Amino acid sequence: MRCSTTLGSTTSKPAGIALSVLMIASTLLGPVLAQAGDDPVSPMDERVREARAVSAELAAKLKYQLEAAMKADGPVAALAICNTVAPEIANDLSRSFGGEIGRTALKVRNPNNKPDAFERGILERFIAEAAAATDMANLEYSELVEENGKRVFRYMKAIPMAEKPCAACHGKSISPAVLDNIKKIYPEDQATGFTSGEVRGAFTISKPVD
Repeated sequence: MRCSTTLGSTTSKPAGIALSVLMIASTLLGPVLAQAGDDPVSPMDERVREARAVSAELAAKLKYQLEAAMKADGPVAALAICNTVAPEIANDLSRSFGGEIGRTALKVRNPNNKPDAFERGILERFIAEAAAATDMANLEYSELVEENGKRVFRYMKAIPMAEKPCAACHGKSISPAVLDNIKKIYPEDQATGFTSGEVRGAFTISKPVD
């Protein structure tokens, strides 16, 4: 299961062949990025509502753990949480969800969280939409794809860079002690230099379709 350092499974998922694409544009539900295909996923489809809920649950649990660690012992402790506790949270939610939930980004901290072709394309769209002043907090994407001969529901929701608690470990001004620990735990780290309001990554969800 990937534990993306950008708010994921140790193996990449295969790129999907699109059967349907949906991008949402509504003040209540948030904007969507694509046109509907032959088999559109309604923004009020139960799968979309479930994906939103499990993404929000993952975000809330991670934020709670990171903020508690930051308050108790500072950002170095928060790094340890992301390295050990975050994968456990994602794994537990994946089991209860009956699919796979994690995080990914174009600039990852943990190389296990690198995006597959599907995720990379959506992340690039999120970044383009954010640059066009779309409300990033509402950017989401859902699609039915075919993977290895089976239909799979896939969903992504953008994660905006927040000043707290993210900047201490992902921002432009990171303390030497934190940088040293990042290099020790994640020698291939790419996930620094972000500013508040940027797309830092995305929640990514996949679930087989019955």
